Amino acid sequence: MTKLFKLLAASFVAVFAVAGLTGCSSQEPIDMSQYAAVIDVRTPEETNAGHLEGALLFDIQGAAFAEQLATLDPAANYFIYCRSGNRSGQAIEKMVSAGFTGELVNGGSLANAADQTGLSVVQ
Repeated sequence: MTKLFKLLAASFVAVFAVAGLTGCSSQEPIDMSQYAAVIDVRTPEETNAGHLEGALLFDIQGAAFAEQLATLDPAANYFIYCRSGNRSGQAIEKMVSAGFTGELVNGGSLANAADQTGLSVVQ
């Protein structure tokens, strides 16, 4: 029953986080003081081309992803982004399954995440 609940919770979070991306670029920047970290879940090749300043670079496709998640406070809030919102949605599902209980926001793409957070893109 617990696994079913976690799966349903992860699905709920992922669906509504992605649904909330409509019109991201026209919104005011969000208050980043509410988030413990910004997490970029793209590959090293993608992040080398540019990522948000101060973002944690946790490649969801990398072998160390679960270990990297284990270094985070599961009760804190996190802002997660990727190239399109797909991998960040998958990361949110993994985080929920791993016991994360804070607010997990799918920031979508790098451009959307920059607009929402007001953070600069750096290389």
